[in-house]
Amino acid sequence: MKKLIIPILLFAFSSTFAQTTIKVIDTHNELPISGVVIKIEGEKNQVTNQNGIAQINLTQSKELVFSHLGYQGKVQRIMPNKENLVTLEIALNDLSSVTVTAFETDRPLLMQASAVSRVLENELHRFNETSIVNAFNTKAGIRVEERAPASYRISIRGSSLRSPFGVRNIKVYWNGIPFTSPDGTTPLNLLDLSNIQNTEIIKGPASSIYGAGNGGVINLESRKEIEENRISSDLNVGDFGLLRYRVGIDQKIGNGGISASYVHQKSDGYREHSAVDRKVFQLAAHLKPSEKQELSTQILYTDLFYEIPGALNSDQANENPRQARPGSIDQNSSITQKSLYGLLSHTYQFNEYLENQTSVFVNTTDFENPFILDYKKETAFSYGGRTKFTRNDKLGRFPIRIIAGGEYQLGKTLAQNFGNRNGQADTVRFSDDLITTQAFLFQQFEIELSPDLLLTVAASENFSKYDINRTIDASANDPADNVRRFDPIIVPRFALAYKINNTSAVHGSISSGFSPPSIDEVRTNEGSLNLDLEAERGVNYELGYRSSFGIFNIDVIGFYFKLDQTITTFANEQGVVLFRNAGSTNQRGIEAQVDYAVWRNPQTLIQELKINHAFTGHYFEFADFNSGGNDFSGNQLTGVAPNTLVNQFDFRSKFGLYLNFTHQYVDKLPLNDANTVYQDAYNLVGGRVGWRSTFIANWDLEAYLGVDNLLDESYSLGNDLNAFANRFFQPAPGRNFYGGVKVGYSF
Repeated sequence: MKKLIIPILLFAFSSTFAQTTIKVIDTHNELPISGVVIKIEGEKNQVTNQNGIAQINLTQSKELVFSHLGYQGKVQRIMPNKENLVTLEIALNDLSSVTVTAFETDRPLLMQASAVSRVLENELHRFNETSIVNAFNTKAGIRVEERAPASYRISIRGSSLRSPFGVRNIKVYWNGIPFTSPDGTTPLNLLDLSNIQNTEIIKGPASSIYGAGNGGVINLESRKEIEENRISSDLNVGDFGLLRYRVGIDQKIGNGGISASYVHQKSDGYREHSAVDRKVFQLAAHLKPSEKQELSTQILYTDLFYEIPGALNSDQANENPRQARPGSIDQNSSITQKSLYGLLSHTYQFNEYLENQTSVFVNTTDFENPFILDYKKETAFSYGGRTKFTRNDKLGRFPIRIIAGGEYQLGKTLAQNFGNRNGQADTVRFSDDLITTQAFLFQQFEIELSPDLLLTVAASENFSKYDINRTIDASANDPADNVRRFDPIIVPRFALAYKINNTSAVHGSISSGFSPPSIDEVRTNEGSLNLDLEAERGVNYELGYRSSFGIFNIDVIGFYFKLDQTITTFANEQGVVLFRNAGSTNQRGIEAQVDYAVWRNPQTLIQELKINHAFTGHYFEFADFNSGGNDFSGNQLTGVAPNTLVNQFDFRSKFGLYLNFTHQYVDKLPLNDANTVYQDAYNLVGGRVGWRSTFIANWDLEAYLGVDNLLDESYSLGNDLNAFANRFFQPAPGRNFYGGVKVGYSF
């Protein structure tokens, strides 16, 4: 018996502590890769040594995750008690390997017949991580303005012409649900960068799938894949009293997981009366109940406060660009907004041919806006949903894809306007019960006429209505119930994509778009109801070329957009911004993006040297525009810079040191329809240097320093167009510095 027990114990001991060896090499040159993080569920992460080797304890086969900054991530099953070889591919990021989901269809970017730009998580982190502004502005055709901290305005191909403030004429989605309210406005400032992982931006009309909006569509996604249990925290500080901190936790559960994060950001602001204080909490769960189903749920709560310094005339801006507009401080011009979103998304794979994705959401908002001229309070509740069926099949010998679905939104708002007495709400001027409804059905048919030729035909049927029940009117008018119903509109899209070879393609499209006025354009701040304001209608013609060859990626697009019933702004004698339809505009443009890796080799001390150029040429003009007895036909479109150029340089080393450098040139642009006032051209230069590393197996750390506006340029990052009393300018900060640290622990 004793002779039998000893071998059994020796075998058990050796099995328990037997080492499993993993060697990681480069697929192409077969050289070992050091610094590869090996993620093992339920255990400490391991890192390969200089010989590309790591030894772990495994008692049974297991799928492990391999990640390295210079290589594509990989999941591979590892066998216990033997040497396992893992090969990794260099992360080239060429266009032929990039997949995007534009127009609700997962296809390689080369076969997408549309102007699509991506903003990845690492691009958001090239700058100060307090807003989306800098990262989005590196993309051709896209312009994000921040008139004051947390006060965004987005222009895609000149779409902000009718936006004196806020985000309009663009449809924004967050995790598959419409983040744009049914009244046509988008509270993009409710999101922190940590709520966004990847972004896809469709430029130009996308009404065939996404409903109203001539400017385009922004699809924002937060992190869904939870690969490990993890706790992380960030701290960011900077000039003007900037302080931002974040804490987050990820818990893996089966094939899914739960994550939660809290972010608090505040600053005093560059100008007087431009402080901001934002708190954002997000809770998310991603589950896979079965092989056929995926279920996601999100809760987002934001408590936002920011002050509005107001615009200055040229004399005031030159005298002291940091001052607030007279009256802004006394009247406490600011915005307080508390908003709660809840969403549920479900995906079901009926069979290999048919899939459904359905999302529903609810939102409540409490909004207060004391302004120099009045005091606005709103309490809003909205709900809605979106469903999409996708069928992949064949028509004869031709593969086809059919997409059909619908979207519905309804919002109810109690909107009240008061007088403003020293920053406090005074006597009510008027009060409205608002009901806004937006709905559309969409269909899309794709057919692969050959392996290299894809034809897309799509259309949507759109319905919208505003009910404005005026219950209180302090003027001589009697309360009344008003309805503005827009005629059902059908908007089509036709597109072709042809793949020249495996790394290059051409594409063209003709798409129609429309954009009804938002509720803020119909119901104005001085109490009038502009019920005769018509929806904008336009047709966009587009031709593009994409290619990857060697170290170069090229994406070039030319377009012509003809817009009718253009909505523009003007100010009355009290300075209140009003809206009107003003003829048509011709918008011709070219957008080009080129990037190339001067050097990329994860095996060497310098792992990557990468350069990127983005050029925007927007040559927009009023085709037929008469306003106030003046003929502005032929004038340059207000607020649009004809030429913009962005240059980026990125450096990354083997030991974790990195450098990001960005230069941006913005051409002079007209600030009024008469083209008599311009903002001068300017150059912005910024950079960020840092170090990131994984150490002690399960810990990772990053530290960084950065500078914005290194040349100390005087400019406005967002001007008031057609401004009353010549108050056009919203001065942006001069040279300023920031820094931060990030730490994470995986368990």
